[in-house]
Amino acid sequence: MSERKFALVTGAGSGIGKHVALALMKAGYDVALAGRRLDALEETAQEGSLCGARSLVQSTDVGDPQSVDALFERIRGEFGRLDLLFNNAGIFTKPASIEDIPYEKWKAALDVNLTGYFLCTQGAFRIMKEQQPRGGRIINNGSISAHAPRPQATCYTTTKHAITGLTKASSLDGRAYDIACGQIDIGNAASDMTEVMRRGVMQADGSMRPEPLMDVEHVARAVLYMASLPLEANVQFMTVMATTMPFIGRG
Repeated sequence: MSERKFALVTGAGSGIGKHVALALMKAGYDVALAGRRLDALEETAQEGSLCGARSLVQSTDVGDPQSVDALFERIRGEFGRLDLLFNNAGIFTKPASIEDIPYEKWKAALDVNLTGYFLCTQGAFRIMKEQQPRGGRIINNGSISAHAPRPQATCYTTTKHAITGLTKASSLDGRAYDIACGQIDIGNAASDMTEVMRRGVMQADGSMRPEPLMDVEHVARAVLYMASLPLEANVQFMTVMATTMPFIGRG
C-alpha cells in the first residue's frame, strides 16, 4: 500500500478477532483494537508491532453507547479516518431450550452480538461519510448460525440472523456515501470459543458428536481478501467453513 489505511477490529484480544487484526497489520493497516480485556488487546498489539504496524488499544464494552462513543472519538483523534470496520465481538450463552433461558442471558447476547454491531456501524458511518477520500468498508462476522441454528442456541442464532438484516440495511444505506458492507459467515474456526466442538456438541437429532474444525488463519485470509477490494466492488456474503462440518444437510 502506498498510503496507510486504518481499521477497527472488535473482539481483537483473542480468536478470530486477534487473527484478523494481525493479518491486517501485516498487510499495512494501522488497527484500533477493541474488546473487554485490556491485557489481551495489549498482547495483540505487541505481536502486531513486530511488523511495524501502529495500533490503538481501547478497552470497550460494545453494548454500551458511551463506551463505543469514546472508542470512535479516540479513533478520530489519533487516526483521523477509518477505512475498515470488522464487527466481530460476540458471546455464546449456555445451551438451553428457549423456555429455560433467563432474560439476563438473552439481554446479554443482544447487547454484545447485535447492539454492539449496530453501535459500531453507526460510529463507522459517521466517520466514513465525512472523511476525504470519502467512504470505507464494514465487514460483519455473521455465522453459519445466520443460516441454520444449532439446538438450544436461541440467543446466538437470533442475533446472527439479525446481523444478516443489519448487513443488508447497512449495505443499502451506505451506497450514498461510498460505504460497502458485507458479511462473512464462519463455520467451526478453531478458537477458545469453539474448542468444545472437538469434544462433542449437540446435533439436531439430540446426539452429541465432535465436529471438525479449520485453522482460523483461513478466516483471516478471507477477511483480508474482502478488505482488499476497491470500494466499487463488494463481497456481499461469504461462507468459510470446515469442509466436513454438519452444515449442508444439517438436521
